Amino acid sequence: MKSSLSLPIAVNTNILEMEYAVRGPIPMRAAELENRGMKIIPCHIGNPQALGQSPLSFNRQVLSLVEDPAKIARERALKNIFEETSISSIKESDFVSDDVLTASENILAKMKAGGTGAYTESKGERFIREAIADFINKRDLHPNPNSISADPEKIFLTSGASQGVKFVLDLLIAQNTDGIMIPIPQYPLYSATIKKAGGVQVNYYPDEDSGWTFDQSLLEDSLAKAKENGVTVKGIVVINPGNPTGAVLSEKSIRTVIDFAAKHQLAVLADEVYQENVYSGEFVSFAKVLGTGSVPLFSFHSISKGFYGECGHRGGYLEVRNPPKVQDSHLDFVDLLTKQASVSLCANTAGQILTYLMVSPPPEGSESYQKFIEEKNKVLTDLKDKATMIREAFFQMEGVECFGETGAMYLFPRLNKLPPGKTDFDYCMSLLETTGLCTVNGTGFGQQEGTSHLRIAFLPPQELLAQVLPEWIKFHNEYVG
Repeated sequence: MKSSLSLPIAVNTNILEMEYAVRGPIPMRAAELENRGMKIIPCHIGNPQALGQSPLSFNRQVLSLVEDPAKIARERALKNIFEETSISSIKESDFVSDDVLTASENILAKMKAGGTGAYTESKGERFIREAIADFINKRDLHPNPNSISADPEKIFLTSGASQGVKFVLDLLIAQNTDGIMIPIPQYPLYSATIKKAGGVQVNYYPDEDSGWTFDQSLLEDSLAKAKENGVTVKGIVVINPGNPTGAVLSEKSIRTVIDFAAKHQLAVLADEVYQENVYSGEFVSFAKVLGTGSVPLFSFHSISKGFYGECGHRGGYLEVRNPPKVQDSHLDFVDLLTKQASVSLCANTAGQILTYLMVSPPPEGSESYQKFIEEKNKVLTDLKDKATMIREAFFQMEGVECFGETGAMYLFPRLNKLPPGKTDFDYCMSLLETTGLCTVNGTGFGQQEGTSHLRIAFLPPQELLAQVLPEWIKFHNEYVG
C-alpha cells in the first residue's frame, strides 16, 4: 500500500501559475553555467552590491554599532587612549568618527524595543516613522497652501517595498473580478502579486516611441475594455522612475493619473523606489502633485535602490494618504494594514534602521557629511556613465532602439530584428550562453504584441562593461545577420 505522502496534492493554482521572470529560466540557467565555471555577469536584477557597489560608510558603521552596542564604549575608550599617547602608526581617521558614535547612541536610546534583536511596533519604530514623515515633507516642499503634511501614523516600515505592495494589493482584491491597472511593460512583482491574490491584471500601454509617455485617453481605453469584460477596477499602479523602462514621469503625466483615478474612484499605487535614480531633470512625487486632493494614494520607497543598494537588508516604507473606508465595517484601510503588519509581527530591525538612515543622512557640516556626499555622487555618476556606455553600444547593434530618458537602473532596448522563429527569450538565452551576460527577455515584463525587448541593469563596473560590450555587439550582429 502506498504511503499517502507519495500522492499528489492540490495546491493554490494562483501560485502554481504565478511567474517572476527576473528569477526565471534565464537566471536559473546562468546559475547552472556559473556552477560549471563560466563567468556570469548578472544584469538580470537590480542588485547593486552583487556587482561591486560599495555600501555607504556612514550607514554601515552606524548599523554595525547599533547591532553591537558594546563596541561604542570600546571605540570611545580606544580614541581616548590614542589622544593620550603618541603612536605614529595610528591616525585619527583610523577610528569611527564621533558623529557615527553619537548617531548610534541616539538610535539605541530611541528604540523602544531595547535593541535590534527584539520585535518593534508592528508599524515600525515610531521615531523612524516620524523621520520618514519629515523626509517626505522636506522632499515635497511642505508646508505650502496646496499640500498636507505626512502623518507618521499612516506610515508603515516594511521588509522591502515589495511587502508594502503585497499588503495593499491583498486588501484591494476582494474577489476574482477585481482588477488592478498596471503599466506594460511592468515589474513582475505586480503581475505575480495580483495573480496570487486572485485578481485580474488590467494592462495599459505607455507609448514607447514617444518615450513611454501616456495620456488620459490611453488609460480610459484600458479601463473601458476591462469593464466590458466584467472587471471591477480598484486601483492603478505607476512606477516612477520606470522599471523596466527607466522612464521618468513629468508632473503633467502624474496629474493625468491622479485626475483619472479621481474620476473613476481608483486608488493609486505609486512605486517610487527609484526616486534618487533621476540622472537629468527632477523627481516629482505623487504625494506632492496630489496635494490636498482626496484620491487614495499608497506610496512605496526602499533602501534597495537609489545610491544605497541595500537589497539584502530588506528595508522600506509604505505611506498612505486618504485611506478609504472599508465596506460593511467601521474600519478604514490603515486599520487593516495595521492588522496585516501585526500578523507579520514587524519589519526586520536592520532594515528599519537603514531606512531611518536613508531619510536621515549625516547633516551638512558634520564630520561624516563630506564623505557621504562623495560616496553618493560617485555611485550616481557611475550609474549614469554606465548607462551611457550601454546606450552608445546599441548604435552599433543592427535594429536596436532604446527610447525615453535614462532613469532607475535599467535600459529596455527594442530588438527590431530577430531571425525568423526566434523570440527575445531565445535571444537572451543565447546571449547568456555565448557571453555570460545575464539579462531578462521583454516578455518577462510584458510588451506590445509584435515587439521584442530585453532588460539590462546597468550595474557592472565600467571596466567589465568595456570588456563585455564588444562581445555583445559581435554576438548581436551575428545573431540577427
